[in-house]
Amino acid sequence: MPNLHDAIRALNSSIITIRGDVAYTQDEQEVQYDMAQAQAKLVELQEQETQAEQAAKDVKASALAKLAALGLTQDEVKALVG
Repeated sequence: MPNLHDAIRALNSSIITIRGDVAYTQDEQEVQYDMAQAQAKLVELQEQETQAEQAAKDVKASALAKLAALGLTQDEVKALVG
């Protein structure tokens, strides 16, 4: 799951390191950021990850249903996908 540091980096690609609440560039220059924007970005990143995980589950369920529709038994499907 994304964390606050991931969100801060997503808002500003020049940020390489975050120590405490202070962000730094590769040259150790401090970079200012807006905490409210970072928290909003964190929510967005978490929602995107949740949606991606659900999409993967939906694709797997669809594939399993198609295999069952072709006449494969549960045991045969398990043998194919583990």
